[in-house]
Amino acid sequence: MRSAKASIITFITWVIAVTYFFPVLWMFINAFKTENDAASLTPKFIFTPSFEGFQRLMDRGMASYLTNSILASVTSTVLVLLLSVPAAYALSIRPIVKVQDVLFFFISTRFMPAAASILPMFMIFKTLNVLDNVFALSLVYAAMNLPIAIWMMRSFLSEVPMEIIEAARIDGANFRTEVTKVVLPIVLPGIAAVALICFIFSWNEYFFSVLLTSANAKTTPPFLASFVDGRGQFLAVLSAASTVAALPVIIAGWLAQKQLVRGLAMGAVK
Repeated sequence: MRSAKASIITFITWVIAVTYFFPVLWMFINAFKTENDAASLTPKFIFTPSFEGFQRLMDRGMASYLTNSILASVTSTVLVLLLSVPAAYALSIRPIVKVQDVLFFFISTRFMPAAASILPMFMIFKTLNVLDNVFALSLVYAAMNLPIAIWMMRSFLSEVPMEIIEAARIDGANFRTEVTKVVLPIVLPGIAAVALICFIFSWNEYFFSVLLTSANAKTTPPFLASFVDGRGQFLAVLSAASTVAALPVIIAGWLAQKQLVRGLAMGAVK
């Protein structure tokens, strides 16, 4: 009875997993079709592979958009880590007075819709002459992800046993040694989880990239939207572009999967 129940649960799990993954697989398959095969009303599973879609991507300069996305995402993620780790450390291991009020202030900055901030932000960027600048866009992404990163890092740092820190202090460890040699190695999986999530959020961001950039700093998401116009959707080349755009995130997640799982487990409720 128990074996039959386990088999049924396994079967249902596989059905859900395949159903969830199939659109991604179909996108990957369409990337190697011609436009006629991709747009066919009858789905074609047997076809002659074509790299026409990828060639059109290169002809339209997708490499520059990918470079902008990588620069903006990596720069913003590094900035977020440099700011969120010390802030979370102060709010957890060395807590300040009314720490909950401070945490609420951080998360409250995410309550305002992005559309409400775009006009003053656009005017500031225009005055400073940093419109269409990838590093200015990185600052926007860093500000966007910083509150979430602080909350996540605080949950990870709160689980560091105080006994270990107190033992290090008794052994004569100064503040720098306490942070770099004791605390950070313990929460490294959490840092990896925060970094990956911030990277994904920045990589997928569309709204600010459309309105604060024009040509030099435009990232990949607006580039993908350019394949949908009044003449219709170019499904094969759009699938190829989406496949290429998804690869950096997939590779980053694959490389950090062990640290990511451990990091997310650290933030779980005891």
